[in-house]
Amino acid sequence: MRPSVTACFLSLALIAPATALALPPPCNSGTVYEDRNGNGRRDDGEPGLPGIRVSDGVDLVVSDAHGSYHLPAIDGRTSFVIKPPGYRVGRRDNGLPDFSFNVQREPGPKLKYGGIPASFPSCRDYGLIPQQARTRPQLDVLVFADPQPKTATDVDYYRRDIVEPLLAQSRGRGTVADLGLSLGDIVHDDLSLYPALNRATALLDVPWLHAPGNHDLDFDAGRDEDSLLSYRNVFGPDTYAWEEPEASFVMLDDVIYRPGQRPAYIGGLREEQFGFLERYLATARKDRLLVIGVHIPFFDAAPGRETFRHADRERLFALLRDFPHVLLLSGHGHVQRHVYHGAKDGWHGAAPLHEYNVGAACGAFWSGVKDGQGIPDATMADGTPNGYARLAVDAAGSYRLSWHPARLAAAAASTPAMSLHAPRVLRRGAYPAFSVFANVYMGQDDSRVEFRIDDGAWAPMQRSEQADPNLLAENARDDQAAALRGYDRSPEAEPSAHLWRGTLPTDLAAGEHRIEVRTLDPWRGEQRAQTVYRLQDAKE
Repeated sequence: MRPSVTACFLSLALIAPATALALPPPCNSGTVYEDRNGNGRRDDGEPGLPGIRVSDGVDLVVSDAHGSYHLPAIDGRTSFVIKPPGYRVGRRDNGLPDFSFNVQREPGPKLKYGGIPASFPSCRDYGLIPQQARTRPQLDVLVFADPQPKTATDVDYYRRDIVEPLLAQSRGRGTVADLGLSLGDIVHDDLSLYPALNRATALLDVPWLHAPGNHDLDFDAGRDEDSLLSYRNVFGPDTYAWEEPEASFVMLDDVIYRPGQRPAYIGGLREEQFGFLERYLATARKDRLLVIGVHIPFFDAAPGRETFRHADRERLFALLRDFPHVLLLSGHGHVQRHVYHGAKDGWHGAAPLHEYNVGAACGAFWSGVKDGQGIPDATMADGTPNGYARLAVDAAGSYRLSWHPARLAAAAASTPAMSLHAPRVLRRGAYPAFSVFANVYMGQDDSRVEFRIDDGAWAPMQRSEQADPNLLAENARDDQAAALRGYDRSPEAEPSAHLWRGTLPTDLAAGEHRIEVRTLDPWRGEQRAQTVYRLQDAKE
C-alpha cells in the first residue's frame, strides 16, 4: 500500500536554474488521520486523530486537535507513528508495516548496501485504520530470533522449515497470529538478502516488527551512528514503540558498533535511545504488559566479560521499575534460557524481572544433516531444536510462553516440550549408573521434572548442566564420518541450562520397559514424553 504523502514544497522543475538551487529544509510534519476505508490516503470525511504520539526515536510529540504533528527535521532520523490500540496500519509492497519514513536530505556515507538514499523532502501523513476487535481471548504473538540466512539457500530453508508449516497449521483456523517479532540477525551479514527474507515472512500475512542484530550492520560504516542505515532503509526505525490492547512493545537496537576494536560490538543503548524511552515510558500505560524486544541479552552471556554495558542496563531497569508487568525478549545466543534479574543486575522492582532468551529460528546457523526434504537438522548447541516461540498476552498483563520446534510443531498432535535420551539396552543386574536424560526446552532452574518406569511411582530427576547426549552422539557421528554429512556439521554440544537426568533401574524383569517423563510447565501445564529401554541377561 502506498504511503500518504503531503508535498511541502514546489516541484524542483518549477525552479531554475538547478545549479543555483539550495536544497530546501527537510520536512517532518503532517497529519495523523483515521483511514476509514484503508486505501492509504486521506479522503473527504476522514478526520484527523488527536492525541496520537509521533516520534523520531529521540523527540516525541502528540498530534493536536486536528491530528497535526510537527517534529524537528533532522537529517538521519527516522520518523514513526506509535500505533495505538484499536488501530492497524497499512502494509508496504514488501509486506512490512507502513508506519515510518526516513529524513535524509543530504547524501549519507557511501556504503556497500546503499544506506539511506537522499530524497526530496516531503511531509508524511499517517493513516490509522480502525481495527476490528479480535475474536480470540488473548493477543497471539509469534517470536522469531536470528533467522540469519547466509545465502538464498538458507532463505529457502527458512521458508520451508518455519513459514510454510505455520501456514499449513493455521489453515481453517483463521490468522496465523496477531503480531510477529524478529529479534535481530535478520540475515547473516549479506543485507542484499532482506527482500527475499521479507517475501517469505510476508506469506504469514501478520504485522511484523523487527529489531536489528549484530549481523545486520553496515560493517563498512565508520561509526556506530551510521551502522544501521541500510537496515533502516528497509525496516524503518531501530528504536520505536507499538501498542496493542493487551500489551505495549518497545523494540530497541542494543548493538553498539565499535569499528576497529575487538570485539567489534557490545550490547548497550545510545543516549538518544534513553531520551526516547524516558519520553515514551512517561506516557505508557502500566496496567498492561510492557515487552522490551532486543537482540543482545541483558545478562552477561560470556562468563567474566561484560557483554551488555552494565551502566546502560541499570539505567534501563530504573526506567522500568514502576511497571508491574514487564517481559524482556532477547536473542543472539543460539541457545535458549530464562533469566530472572534482581538487585545484583540493577533491577529493584517488586518481583524479579523475567528475560526470555529466545532460541534461534535458524538453530545452529542452518547446519547439520539434511532430512528427506533437504532441510538441515539445525539443532542448537544446548540441544534445543530450531524453531520459534509464541507469546500469549491477556488484558490483565499476564502472559504465556511456548517453544515450537520447526515442523515438529505442525506435524505432531501437540507441540513437543522435550527430547529424551536413554540407552537402548542395559545388562540386567548391572550397577545402576546409567541415566535417562530429558532436555526440557522451556525448563527453568526450579522446574519440576519427574520420571517413572512402566506404571511405577514417579521419582524426581536432577537438573544437570552438561551437554545434551543426543547432540554428543551426533558430534561423534560427524567425527567418525569419512565424508561430510551435510554442508556444515552440527555444533559442538555445550552445557545445557535445561537438562535433567534420572538413574535407570536394572533390577527389573528382562525385556523392554517404558520410560515416561513429565514436567509441569508454568504456562502449558503438564507435559509428557516417553521412550523405552531393554534389560538383557548376560553371561560372563
